[in-house]
Amino acid sequence: MPRAHNDGCGLYYERVGDGESVVFLPEAGLGAWSWGWQHDAVAGPYESLVVDPRGTGRSDPGETYDVSTLADDLEAVLRDASVAGAHLVGHGLGGAVALAYARRHNRARSLTLVATPAAGEVIDTGALAQLFTDKWPAIAFSEAYVGVAPRGEIEGWRDIDDAAPEPREQLFEAYTAFDPGALYEVTTPALVLGPLDSPVVPEPACQTLAQGLPRGEYEQVEGRHLAHLEHSRAVNDRLLGFLKQA
Repeated sequence: MPRAHNDGCGLYYERVGDGESVVFLPEAGLGAWSWGWQHDAVAGPYESLVVDPRGTGRSDPGETYDVSTLADDLEAVLRDASVAGAHLVGHGLGGAVALAYARRHNRARSLTLVATPAAGEVIDTGALAQLFTDKWPAIAFSEAYVGVAPRGEIEGWRDIDDAAPEPREQLFEAYTAFDPGALYEVTTPALVLGPLDSPVVPEPACQTLAQGLPRGEYEQVEGRHLAHLEHSRAVNDRLLGFLKQA
């Protein structure tokens, strides 16, 4: 099992496929399962690399959970995997980590940021916390999809992959404290996907992020906070098109 280390913390990751690496970074507290609708779609023409952030899944808990440290964790993973350059795909906090990584390190070839705002202060932490209660389907999916979503499978995966309460709260704090700095300094090609009805992140905040990035593109996505699961076909098509251009 591949395992990198940073700051005394063991970091689990998995990789499959060949070609340029596409790295998936999950929302605060969510495990690698939350990218299951995407990593299979890119594996083949690309290598899919899924990371368990510290305190999540099979990675160790850490003492520090700020976004800069999480970005340094990612650098440790890419160094351990001998990845010279990677396309980063982040959801929520994972998008914030991707932005911080592009500023601090030099391996990011592109950024795809799903439901990521321009700053953490706009996040509704109450709604984010409900993703970890029995109310989670209403936060994650539109009403029409809740009845057909594979909830039993998802709940089984979550029991294994999601963060425990204590590290999850620290990841929440890292997310709400996130400040990307001067966005004009992040010149990496970026695609920002803003869910139209996320209870966690206001859609205009995603659009503001894209407008602030010199090479940013913006596209709305139907659905709520896990729109990339509910509308995976449209998201995957857009992601693959962007990766081909980047």
